[in-house]
Amino acid sequence: MRKKAQKNGVYVRAYTGSSGVLLAMNIDDKRRAGLLGFAIERVSVGSGRRKWLNGLLNFPNVSLPPGVPSPTNVAPIQKFRWSDYTIEAGEKYQYSVYPVYGPPDKLRLEAGPTVAVQPQPTAGRHIVHFNRAAAASQAFSRRFADIDRQMAEARKQGRLGEFRLPPEVLTWLSRGLLEQIVAFLAQAVNATWAVDIAIYEYELGAIREAVEAAHRRGAQVRIIYHAKPGDPQTAINEACLASIPPAQKRPRITSNICHHKYIVLSRLKKGIRTPVSVLCGSTNFTENGVYRQANVVHVVNQPDTAKEYLTLFEQIFGGASQSATRQFINDFDRINLATPLFSGFSPRSNPEDLEAFKAIVSGAKRDVLFCTAFDLDDSIEDALIGQPNDNILRFGIENQRSRISGFHADRTANFAAAAMLNQGLEGFLRESTRGQRGNILIHAKVIVVDFTSDNPIIISGSHNFSKSASRNNDENYLVISGDTDVADAYGCEVLRIYDHYRFRFKVSQPAKTRGFRPLALDTDDSWTNGYFTPGSLKMLDRHRFCEIPPAKSK
Repeated sequence: MRKKAQKNGVYVRAYTGSSGVLLAMNIDDKRRAGLLGFAIERVSVGSGRRKWLNGLLNFPNVSLPPGVPSPTNVAPIQKFRWSDYTIEAGEKYQYSVYPVYGPPDKLRLEAGPTVAVQPQPTAGRHIVHFNRAAAASQAFSRRFADIDRQMAEARKQGRLGEFRLPPEVLTWLSRGLLEQIVAFLAQAVNATWAVDIAIYEYELGAIREAVEAAHRRGAQVRIIYHAKPGDPQTAINEACLASIPPAQKRPRITSNICHHKYIVLSRLKKGIRTPVSVLCGSTNFTENGVYRQANVVHVVNQPDTAKEYLTLFEQIFGGASQSATRQFINDFDRINLATPLFSGFSPRSNPEDLEAFKAIVSGAKRDVLFCTAFDLDDSIEDALIGQPNDNILRFGIENQRSRISGFHADRTANFAAAAMLNQGLEGFLRESTRGQRGNILIHAKVIVVDFTSDNPIIISGSHNFSKSASRNNDENYLVISGDTDVADAYGCEVLRIYDHYRFRFKVSQPAKTRGFRPLALDTDDSWTNGYFTPGSLKMLDRHRFCEIPPAKSK
């Protein structure tokens, strides 16, 4: 849902996803003089509760502990974009944006526009859930202060490995992601339903119980699981699948990995499946996948899409080898980006998928947002980085250091997503990386092209945009074109992850860089200079996220 409003020369555009609202502001040039920033007030329509959105910067000489937020009517936002990730499903909100003037010790808030929004519903054709993961560390420390202190004490005593987060914390970290998987499986209420699962890592007890419960209700359950010989994950999967009858599970033996994470839900009549919907995305069925790594679950309630996933499932469950699967996909799943929703699969004989991804990114006209996990194919990395001094806004972060890692929109420096903080939730995360493959904080594989336009393109799935993912692995992905609601669900979250690690990088610099000025708010309107410098990326940012409509001719 996208909404716009304007008042007194101030403009706001709201991009509303399922778990956050991105507010983009703009202002007439004549109102820029003396502007100290923006204050944003949120009203929950149902309850009437009012709240000033918070920021983490203050004016100089205001002393607060690191990470303690300040309301924006006291410490205004000196940016033309801000986000709210404290929204609740089913609630309606109104956001009022006030331009702030006056000296810092005597602020004056002037009238500005109000925009009404509602988070995307957890129903409909597309349902998208991102968990909170490591990018919520600061919010965790504020929200669960007692747990934070307990973890710090456990760390001092050397028993952090024994510490278990309570259920309410795990629920908060999941932010509906696990609940969506469980609810999806719960739809298989009896023997008239079928559930078909293709999975790389099958471990988390809550998901296993939901699968077994569907089996006990009489639903026909089948599972394909990663079973590469000699891989420790194979033994884990087989142990966790011990209760599933042998006829209902198939080991997927390939030279690489069965990297799928999807579930097809079908109606069952006389042994024939009629697909209803499919759940896919980047989330492995593990504690790491649900709670620690940044991941996404995407449900498509569209029978023809579910049918494509089921068709591939039948091939593999029926015993198709890796080479036979590759040939089947070559013939069955020809790349077609002309359709609004394309379902893609691997392995392939030729890199048509990589070529398609490159073409999508290279065709960007306004912006590219992305978060990726592992080594990218060079052609994809080149496309994401773009050409020097091009006019495309690029906001991206990769889990491990590469030519990208993470970079400023103005490309002045790179920053690493994998750098952990010492306090709070990250102690739990650091302790727990022993149970996962590498130091993975970002596991979602998402690219959003032309997010700020009316015709965005979203790529999301298990595919890591690599040669291995294209040629050798079992993978799946969606390419969705022209759906601004889906783009908002993804774009708001990609920017959350990006902004979080970007802020970490900036906070870390004073200790490393001689002469680096500690982060604080400017006491005059100089912070706006970059946003009004012709040709600058900051000016592009201001214009593209919230364009000022052309003046009406008299």
